[in-house]
Amino acid sequence: MNVTKQPSTERLYQVLLAPVISEKATFIADKHEQVVFRVAPSATKPEVKAAVELLFKVDVESVQMLVTKGKIKRHGKSMGRRNSVKKAFVSLRPGQEINFEAEAK
Repeated sequence: MNVTKQPSTERLYQVLLAPVISEKATFIADKHEQVVFRVAPSATKPEVKAAVELLFKVDVESVQMLVTKGKIKRHGKSMGRRNSVKKAFVSLRPGQEINFEAEAK
């Protein structure tokens, strides 16, 4: 029996960290009607979907997740590792869009 528990609104506010504003993310937004977000490392697809719908009042069709592993970098004699980044590619239903410039005001 698969019972899904609805995440709390406090958790949903912590899931999305920031939108990814880059040339590639803008291209994806124009061509595929998707929006890219940096998300918490422990975030799941249903949490991301619920968080986007709660915060931006849009309908989400699907969510794809991606983890970019941190690069190994050298700082003088010592070696270090950058943090891994988890991203969510959120597909919106046709006719829906998120305008970050209007949301910031």
